[in-house]
Amino acid sequence: MMKNVLLIGVGLIGGSIALSIKKENDVMIFGYDVYTESSETAKKLGVIDEVVRNVEEKAATADLIIIATPVEETLKVMDRLASISPAIEALVMDVGSTKNSIMSKAEDLAAKGLRFIGGHPMAGSHKTGVESAKAHLLENAFYFLTPNSITSEKDVDEAKDWLKGTRAKFLVSEPDEHDFLTGIVSHFPHLVASSLVRITKNHAVDKPLIQQLAAGGFRDITRIASSSPKMWSDIVSQNKSHLLDLLHEWKKEMDEVIRFVENGDQTELFHYFDSAKSFRDSLPVRSKGAIHPFSDLYVDILDRIGALSHITALLAQSKINIINLSILEVREGLNAVLRLSFQDDNDRDQAQYILQNEDYLTHITL
Repeated sequence: MMKNVLLIGVGLIGGSIALSIKKENDVMIFGYDVYTESSETAKKLGVIDEVVRNVEEKAATADLIIIATPVEETLKVMDRLASISPAIEALVMDVGSTKNSIMSKAEDLAAKGLRFIGGHPMAGSHKTGVESAKAHLLENAFYFLTPNSITSEKDVDEAKDWLKGTRAKFLVSEPDEHDFLTGIVSHFPHLVASSLVRITKNHAVDKPLIQQLAAGGFRDITRIASSSPKMWSDIVSQNKSHLLDLLHEWKKEMDEVIRFVENGDQTELFHYFDSAKSFRDSLPVRSKGAIHPFSDLYVDILDRIGALSHITALLAQSKINIINLSILEVREGLNAVLRLSFQDDNDRDQAQYILQNEDYLTHITL
C-alpha cells in the first residue's frame, strides 16, 4: 500500500533523504518550501512527486513528515503541526544540527499527541540546493537519532526503517550528548577556523604579501570558515552553553602553549606536537565524520598551453564532475600545482586512476 511522505524544506539534505526513501519504499512524496521555486525544481528532478501549498492539510494525511529546515524554522513548524486537530498520526523527524531546543519543544508537544524523533544526518556537500541531492549522499555517514522521554522502541525502529535507504550508520543518543559531541568536533572547529582567518585578515591590512602566502596550507586548514555565515551563527546560538565551555577550555590550552613557547623547552614542544600528531593519525581516514571531508586530488602539471584543458577533458569524457579547481601558488611540500575537488571520494579515486594512466603524478592528502 502506497504511503505519503511530507517533506518540509526542499534542499540538499531533505532532497537526499527523500530520494533514499523513494528508493526503498512505495511512496508519494509531497514537498513544501518557502521558496516555491525549490519545490518546483525538486518536482522536475523527480525528488518529490507533488508540490504542496498547504502544509496543515497534507500533514493530516501523511505517514511520515520530515522537517528539513534551519533549527529556528523547525521550532515554528513543530508548533504548526501540533496545532492541527485532530492530532496528526505521522511520525515526525527533523534534520537539525543542534538538538536540545528541538527536543525540549518535542517534550512539550508530546502531550498533544505529536510523535517526534530528532535526527541529524552528519553529511553534506560543497554544493547546496535540491539540484545537488543524491540518494547516496548519506551512505556510511553517522545519523543521530534523539528520541524524547516517551518515545517507544517501536517508533525508533520505524524511523530507522524509513531511513534504511540512506545506508547511514545510526547512533541513538540523548540530545545534550549529541550537542556536546557535535560541538567539540564540528561547531568549535568552525569558530577556531574563523578566528584564525580574522587574525590573519587584521595583519593583511599592513602586510599585503600575507594574502598571497595564505593561498597554500593556511587556506586549506581554514576552509571550513567559508561555510554559510547565517547557518553557523544559528548553530552557535543554539549550542551556546557547550561552546562557551569549550572556548574557555581552549583559552587554558592556549595559555599552556604560550608557556611552552616562552620556556623554549624542546622536550615540552616535541611532546606537544607529537601528542597531537599521534591522535590525529589514529583517526579513521575513510569514514565520514562530523565535518564533511574534502575529496581533493592534487595533480602535478607543467605550465604550458593546453595542460589544464587536457585534464578537464579527460575527466569530462568519463563523466566525472569537478566541483572546484584551483591552481596553487604556494605548494608547501606538495608535489603538485593543481587541486581538483570532487563531490565524493569515489569520483576522486576514479579521477586519480584516469590521470595516472595518462602518466600524471597525483597525490591525495590524508
